[in-house]
Amino acid sequence: MKRYCQTLELVDDPVMIEKYCEAHAHVWPEIQAGQREVGILDMQIYRKGTHLFMICDTVDDFDWERDMARLATLPRQAEWEAFVSQFQGCRPDARSEEKWQLMDRIY
Repeated sequence: MKRYCQTLELVDDPVMIEKYCEAHAHVWPEIQAGQREVGILDMQIYRKGTHLFMICDTVDDFDWERDMARLATLPRQAEWEAFVSQFQGCRPDARSEEKWQLMDRIY
């Protein structure tokens, strides 16, 4: 299993943050199916204020660039990215890899 960790900043607006959290309490089935299809075994997002931290566990042969590019082509993925972008502190047209920043493991 491989593990990837990423970070992202949300817009600094309590109402928008609550809506973002609510959206993730009801992730569209196509989004979860797409994640499984490309080899994502588990994905968790944690929040502290406007700061998000994502843990993404994948199959051993998962290649971040290849498989995330493939995920972006699957049903409703682009629609989901456009929907959640309103809550994220980045350009509305930013791709997922531009919004979520991979982190380096130091320990």
